[in-house]
Amino acid sequence: MSKSERAGGFARRLIAWHRCHGRHDLPWQRDRDPYRVWLSEIMLQQTQVATVLPYYARFLQRFPDVTELARAASDEVMSLWAGLGYYARARNLHACARLVVQDHGGRFPAGGAALARLPGIGPSTAAAIAAFCFGEPGAILDGNVKRVLARHWAIEGPAGQARGTRALSERAQQELPPAADIAAYSQAIMDLGATVCTRAQPACDRCPVQSTCEAHRQGRTDELPARRVPRQRPVRAAHVLIAVCGRSVLLARREPRGIWGGLMCLPQFDSQAQLERSATQLGGPGAQLERLADRRHDLTHLSLALKPYRLRAVRGARLTGLGDAQWVPLAATDATGMPAPHRLLLREATAEGLRGRSPRRSP
Repeated sequence: MSKSERAGGFARRLIAWHRCHGRHDLPWQRDRDPYRVWLSEIMLQQTQVATVLPYYARFLQRFPDVTELARAASDEVMSLWAGLGYYARARNLHACARLVVQDHGGRFPAGGAALARLPGIGPSTAAAIAAFCFGEPGAILDGNVKRVLARHWAIEGPAGQARGTRALSERAQQELPPAADIAAYSQAIMDLGATVCTRAQPACDRCPVQSTCEAHRQGRTDELPARRVPRQRPVRAAHVLIAVCGRSVLLARREPRGIWGGLMCLPQFDSQAQLERSATQLGGPGAQLERLADRRHDLTHLSLALKPYRLRAVRGARLTGLGDAQWVPLAATDATGMPAPHRLLLREATAEGLRGRSPRRSP
């Protein structure tokens, strides 16, 4: 059997399986509008469908098209994204929307190569948008697709390393069906990886390509794709100040790059001494810091050992040397793009520390 016959058989079986067993009710499948497909693809990067669904609905309600998103203030975009993680995606999303409006008249370019030049859109995401919206053949290589290909063809090497990625990319290109079937095939292979060929305990008995799967034949579904040896995350201490005055809390905008870049956060310091100096500015010489329970927050590349302190600031207090710091009404913090760990700290600290106390005027 030739390569093209083998590839066609693989694609045909996936497409036939998807007609009966695939997912057809996801909101971004109802209308192959490039804006909606692009939004879903960015949100789905390293994030599960169940997590994305409510965020996607809220984004569309507030920003029904790319023009509305481009016009929005960055604070509002980050606020709606807060809790979804990987915040560089939100910054790139906003930058991409503005570029599409500015340089493309509000219409996404109809081709994978042009799409991949936009902020935050890599080759795989560009291929997905081009396939679903414009019928352009292209190899999608998200985590689910990589897993299906690595197992079916017994491709060795970690999928995230150059050798493994190159082999998977070559195989993905060989398996592409004719252009007329590219959208159906792309959805089918992603669905297979998400619902059947899962990372743990794949349901091989329900797989439409089990009969030709090398990993199944060799009894190696738990070995492929090969996993990179996990590196221990370094731990970084982060001293967090929850300074409340009356019905307002002090928040500071972080630098555009780095952890939680561009978000409004509780003031965070590298050392307790730095935090105490700032607390003296806010609470006066007799400022009393209350130490709260430590907690840990794991990020992709490191773990933050959060050490929170609560302080009741004096009216009119100002904090110097903290960049863009401002007092924000507690009632307005839900509409502020705060990272989830800081939002949780604030809720717990204010619920425990302010209950039953008479409020003072905000600065």
